[in-house]
Amino acid sequence: MAVKTRRYSARDMTILVIGLGVAIVVNVGLVWGPTLASVGLSGTSWNGIGPMEWVGGRNYHDLAAEYPPFWSAVRNNVLWLAFLGLVATPFGLFCAVLLDRRLRLSRVYQSALYMPVVLSLAVVGFIAQLVYSSDYGVLNAVTGLGVDWLGDSSINIWVVMVAAAWRHVGYVMIIYLAGLKAVDPALKEAAAIDGASERQAFFRVVFPTLRPVNVIVLVITVIEALRAFDIVYAINKGRNGLELLSVLVTENIVGEASRIGFGSAIAVILLVISLAFIVTYLSQLFREER
Repeated sequence: MAVKTRRYSARDMTILVIGLGVAIVVNVGLVWGPTLASVGLSGTSWNGIGPMEWVGGRNYHDLAAEYPPFWSAVRNNVLWLAFLGLVATPFGLFCAVLLDRRLRLSRVYQSALYMPVVLSLAVVGFIAQLVYSSDYGVLNAVTGLGVDWLGDSSINIWVVMVAAAWRHVGYVMIIYLAGLKAVDPALKEAAAIDGASERQAFFRVVFPTLRPVNVIVLVITVIEALRAFDIVYAINKGRNGLELLSVLVTENIVGEASRIGFGSAIAVILLVISLAFIVTYLSQLFREER
């Protein structure tokens, strides 16, 4: 029996070409174009006005050898990723597990935990100033301490990460809560019949079924850690212990220095770090589909 193939009309083809064309143009113009331009500019010395000079890999050498804020930013970005991944994310999962038990007033708790997610990191930064300020901060007023939480470069990164985690926990909680709602109740019942405790049932039965959710949460956590910018810039423009790679990119490209080539080199390094996680995620995703 012959299989009939659908023939697209001229109108269908026109709509298809326009739809794909717009998507491709936007993608190339806003994503791949600037990305490739950054890679090219990273090998130049250019202030955006004068002549462009090709310097090869000198910008990368100067970053590693003669630019102290770079290594501080790398360390802070690694700390940011570790804190969100090892502290904030597990706590978000813990909150999701508690709310999945349908506690009394669970809707109120869920709303309270999710509320920070609707705030931008810049707003979270302003709230952090109200809490941690040495002059008018709530924390010093309540505890009677006189600690300069945001001015002391040895501790300010930690308190700012706590503020960022406050927002991240609610985000992770909602994602895991949706995943827990999708778990087949029969799996929990079978584990209970086999004599598994509640903890054993979660770690050996429920948690393995959340693997797709875990991958999504991991990607979101990495993105949040690498793109962190607003909160530290709102506090002190990402200086004095709060240096991040994203802040250094902005400082060198659009700041007073106006070193576009140098800033592009930092952006390329940030891109390479991001691609490492993205490629790992996509390869795992395609492997599962096969």
